[in-house]
Amino acid sequence: MISLIFRFLLDFFELCPSLLPIMNLSRSLLFSGALVATSLTLNLHSQEAAPAPAPRPPRLNGTADAIDLASGAWDNVINIEVSVLFPDYREPWNAGQPSGGSGTGFLIAPNRFMTNAHVVSNATRVMIRTTNDPEPHPAKIVFIAHDCDLAIIEAVNPEHFAKLKPLAIGGVPKLNTEVNVLGYPIGGDRISVTRGVVSRIDFRPYSHTSVDSHLAIQVDAAINPGNSGGPVLQDGKVVGVAFQGYSGRVAQNVGYMIPTPVIKRFLKDVEDGSYDYYVDLSVDDFPIENPAQVKALKLEEPGVGVMIGDVSISGSVSDVLKPGDVLLSLGGNPVYNNGLIRVDGDLVDMNEVVERKFAGDKVALEFIRDGKKQKAEVTLKRFAPYVKLGATYDERPRYLMYAGLLFQPLDRNLMDAHRITDRTVVHVFDNYLNSKFYVDIPEPVVLTTILPDEATTYLQSTFPGLVEEINGVKIKRLADVAEALKKDGDKPGFIVVKLLDKGRPIILKRSLADEAHPRIMQNYNIQEAAFIGQELK
Repeated sequence: MISLIFRFLLDFFELCPSLLPIMNLSRSLLFSGALVATSLTLNLHSQEAAPAPAPRPPRLNGTADAIDLASGAWDNVINIEVSVLFPDYREPWNAGQPSGGSGTGFLIAPNRFMTNAHVVSNATRVMIRTTNDPEPHPAKIVFIAHDCDLAIIEAVNPEHFAKLKPLAIGGVPKLNTEVNVLGYPIGGDRISVTRGVVSRIDFRPYSHTSVDSHLAIQVDAAINPGNSGGPVLQDGKVVGVAFQGYSGRVAQNVGYMIPTPVIKRFLKDVEDGSYDYYVDLSVDDFPIENPAQVKALKLEEPGVGVMIGDVSISGSVSDVLKPGDVLLSLGGNPVYNNGLIRVDGDLVDMNEVVERKFAGDKVALEFIRDGKKQKAEVTLKRFAPYVKLGATYDERPRYLMYAGLLFQPLDRNLMDAHRITDRTVVHVFDNYLNSKFYVDIPEPVVLTTILPDEATTYLQSTFPGLVEEINGVKIKRLADVAEALKKDGDKPGFIVVKLLDKGRPIILKRSLADEAHPRIMQNYNIQEAAFIGQELK
């Protein structure tokens, strides 16, 4: 049974295969997933030699092209059925909510299938089948990259797919050229083919995490729930992976695919056996288009240079650039005053230069400070505070429960699950980067719930709130809560919890709280009082 997940985000719907029931189809956003496969250069870890070539698939280059499914030519495009377990952030001691769904994938190397990350996120079971084989076969996730919505899976028993021929990875298609989208969308059980043209190539948000942006290609071919992870073909080669689009209530025939530069970067990243995530300059920039501003900044070359508005502490360029600097070039390529840069002959967002590099790579900068040109070289790295603002998957919710008080680290999953509207919590979350809260509070902790009990009488109006200190100990991360609860503050015999911007502290008598704790655990069927886990680094 196919289920779908819908979330409001940037007016995008992601064609996610396995999230919420179809009855929720009326909601405006759908999340979708696409499977990422390894390139032929990927270390396949002692996989068997490639089988003899299968019949060449049709090129799909015109209205006269036809597909004979009985030939098995498209058996390398698979249907993926998943069982998932959604973490319960409201009651994190529970196992979660089971669900299921389906998506699409395709063969890129012997027993390596690519799909979207959101197709297999939070999966407890993955089954795959071809259009000519009604029997599903178990599969497992090999690599998953949530920040670019790609994943690689493999069949547990590869012999069922040993005769399939991998699809070749092509280049970036030109505007107004024709492409075909293959997959298993809603409306039937067998493979579907839709046709369209490339409408736009742009730097766009990826809705799976809600915070990451990469190169994306817009097409007008029909991309529906279930297409996620399916190949987009041109001249018989993969030029993209279908993954998201606008709902019909927002725009018609607007779908997006993940282009080959993103795919190839992912494949290159996992060649060493692990995925290391994207790197980031961690700066804000502004266009320089006003003639008076150009003159004041003493810019010699017209139309070149963007102003640096903010530099994130501990980011890749934090020791080099300052607010007010004018960035002239990146990686030897001029940065135009609208923030674009020319890469492979195309004008793209300047971040695309960094997008194609990896952690530890170096990039050259040229900039103006106080009217003087300067050059520098920086080492690129991941910026963890930025990652915390995005949705996370395949992780157990972290929490600490004591005497009915539930403490949880602040992140997007928590905000969405509890639908927090407390002004202080919302302000810290929304301004976590701009106001640099991550410097003094690396992991803000929220008191999300106080379970009713005689020991917590009249405290129900005090939550949610951002925890400032407990027993005089400043709370900077979840692990601090466990240590602070053991200490006596300036009120021995009592536990004092102070919430930011709330004048009334929460005060519990320690002896009553210690007595209430096991009772509350039993009454609410809480098997484990805490899961501290590890803070995201």
